[in-house]
This record gives sequence, C-alpha cells and structure tokens, in this order.
Amino acid sequence: MNIILLSGGSGKRLWPLSNDIRSKQFIKLFKDESGQYESMVQRVYRQIMSVDADSKVTIATSKSQASAIKNQLGEKASICVEPCRRDTFPAILLAAAYLHDELGVGEDESVAVCPVDPYVEKEYYEIVKQMGELALQSDANLTLMGIEPTCPSDKYGYIIPESGDEVSRVKEFKEKPDVETAKKYLGQNALWNGGVFAFRLGYLLDKAHSLVDFTDYRDLFSKYESLEKISFDYAVVEKEPSIQVVRYGGDWRDVGTWNMMTEVMAEATKGNVTLDDTCVNTQVVNELDIPIICMGCKDMIVAASGDGILVSDKERSGAMKPYVERVNLDPMYAEKSWGSYAVMDAQKGSMTVKVSMHAGDSMSYHSHDIRSEVWTVIEGEGVAIVDGMEQHLSVGDVITIAAGCKHMLKAITNMSIIEVQLGKEICASDKHKHAMD
Repeated sequence: MNIILLSGGSGKRLWPLSNDIRSKQFIKLFKDESGQYESMVQRVYRQIMSVDADSKVTIATSKSQASAIKNQLGEKASICVEPCRRDTFPAILLAAAYLHDELGVGEDESVAVCPVDPYVEKEYYEIVKQMGELALQSDANLTLMGIEPTCPSDKYGYIIPESGDEVSRVKEFKEKPDVETAKKYLGQNALWNGGVFAFRLGYLLDKAHSLVDFTDYRDLFSKYESLEKISFDYAVVEKEPSIQVVRYGGDWRDVGTWNMMTEVMAEATKGNVTLDDTCVNTQVVNELDIPIICMGCKDMIVAASGDGILVSDKERSGAMKPYVERVNLDPMYAEKSWGSYAVMDAQKGSMTVKVSMHAGDSMSYHSHDIRSEVWTVIEGEGVAIVDGMEQHLSVGDVITIAAGCKHMLKAITNMSIIEVQLGKEICASDKHKHAMD
C-alpha cells in the first residue's frame, strides 16, 4: 500500500523535550518488541511494516524535520519536504504529486493519508490497508476512518454516517461540539474524525488540477508558497458528495499533551531519576547528565532537557503553551541526518557543542562568514576536509577552522567531537553550503 504520513507541528506542548526542530514524534519514550527505546515515527513505521511489509511510505514534512526523520528512519521512507508550511491540503497535494511524478505511482493506485502522531495498535493500520482496498473497489471517491468515541468529547470533529455498519456512506460532518451536543451525535452512530483518508491517486490529482494551476510536482513545488493555507477537510472532504467511512474501534489516543503522553510511556521514568516510595502517579523524563530526585510527588510530570525543566501537575500541563512561548531560547538539541548535536554552553561570543556522528555519515561541505570553530575529537575517528585538504582525525586531535574556510567532517567510526564556536555573532543563518571542488 502507498501511505503518506503527515509529520508537522512544532514543539510547544511537550516542552522541554520538544522544540521547533524536535517535535513530539521524534522523542523516544516508547519501546519496541526488543525493549529498545523508539520514537513515535519509528513506532508508526514499524507497525505499518508489520501489517504490510511491501508498503511504500512517504513522509510529508517541513525542512526543519527532514534531518530528524533521516536520522531515525534512514532510507526506509521517502521524504517529501514542504518549502514552507501551508496546512494539510497543500501538503497532501504536494506529496501526491511527488508520488506520481517522482516515485512513479500510477493514477489507478490507492493512497492512504495518516497523521504520524496518534498512539494506536497494529489493528489501526490493518484498517488503513482495508481503506486502500476499498478506495479501489467501491465507487466512493473518498474513504475515511472514523474512530468509535469513548466519550462525548468536545475536542474532535464528528462524522455522522448513514448507518452503524462497519462501512457506511457519510451523511454529514460536524465541527467540534459542546459536550451536550456530542451526546446527541453519539445517538446517531457518530464517529470521531481521525484525519485518515484513502483515495485513488488519479482522483486527487484531478481534484488538485481543478483547484490549483500547476503542471507537475516540480512546478507545484516552485509555486508552493503562493498556495492558500487550507485544510484537506475544508478544501476536499466537506465538498465531496461521494464519501464512505470505515469504523475503527481499537485503541486510539491523541498524545499531544504531557498528561496524555504519560499514559502511554514505556516506563514511569527515563534517565537518571529516583522516586521515593511516597510518589504516586508521577512520571519523570531526564535528558540531563545530573540526577533528579522526586519525593512526595502526586499526579505530576517532571521533564528536563537542555532546553529547560518542567515541573507540573498533570492536568495543568495541557495549559503550558502560553508560558512556553515566553521562553525565548534557541533549541539546545537537534537530530541531524548524520547524527545529533547538543549545546553544552552558550555565552556572548562563544558556544560549546557536543557533536555525535554515525559511522559512515558526513556533514555537508560548508563555511561560516562570522565564526571560527575549534574541534576536539573525544571518540572515534574520521576525516576532516578544510578548503579541499584532507586530515585524518582520531581521539585527542584538535583542529582549528577559520571563518570563511570551507569544511566538513566524515565519520569513519561512530564519532564525537567537542566543537567550540567563536565569533561576534553566532547564529544558524551563518552557514553556506558548497559543492565539493
């Protein structure tokens, strides 16, 4: 099956572990079947493959998340990068054109679109596979997944089906209601709209060409910034008269807040954490190299990273966004396609960073106008290239790179360096990529 996973969003609600670069789907709080920690995107990919090992997965995402996806999935999935954020309809349209024009997916094939971040079991993706088959077999132009509600929630939009059958035509859609109205919807076999769609690729491309003037994927990419910001629901779903819905009654949780995340974390604590015997219903995640001790904590979440420390009652954690927005700090940790970096110290005129690289990977060949860098190798070995000159590096070696010099690092083994950046101004925009001479 062809699956587009929508991976968007910034990192406000699971601060300080998430940030503008590291969204919640990249935080490793779950465990795979072998007991190794995994992130949401790794869990989702593993579940899809367990249902259909021949699945072709494409992740639609922003430029800021592409490196983290490559870091965590390698070359397993294709990545369709949005030039900028324009909501779900442009994102799905761009990914559909990418499938057709770059990956060669035929117009007569089915495509399913899913969000990357709900916490679900494998049965969810069995329904997604069924949706792809129904998209080809039935005369409905769209097939949706409807989540069987567990309560009359005011947090989700509702799908009103024509019947309570497993597969039914859709009668109408309802916006997020108040609780009393939601109770009435449940009496009509209503389902939560889980944001999962399946369709024949040709249907969506035809629809897209009727709404947007473009020739192919590359033309659409060049015009992307001018596209209207609009959701797929508003642009397509609510205007389509021929829709069916498939019921899903399994586990489904929106883990967009710490309160919800703590319900599905693999363990109550992660990192250097000690809870005394009087702690009740308390989860702690510690990414710092210092211990955290909690005593007498009840119904609390504690999360610590280089970006900050959160100590909150679980219910209150859902209201943290306006407070996090007051914190004006660049992300202190990020995953890159070649490894990761963590800021150890930052002050005026200097920044000290620990860079960790995977064996066989390379940084891009680049330069900085304003800052110079000093690298000290603390683990592994690799090759530095500075203005075209190669130098073998191993533990204890130190190399200085002046401002303006083109440079890169290739890791022969897993490698760690301490990088000290020096300059009047140190900023992410002071970077220019170059082709190798």
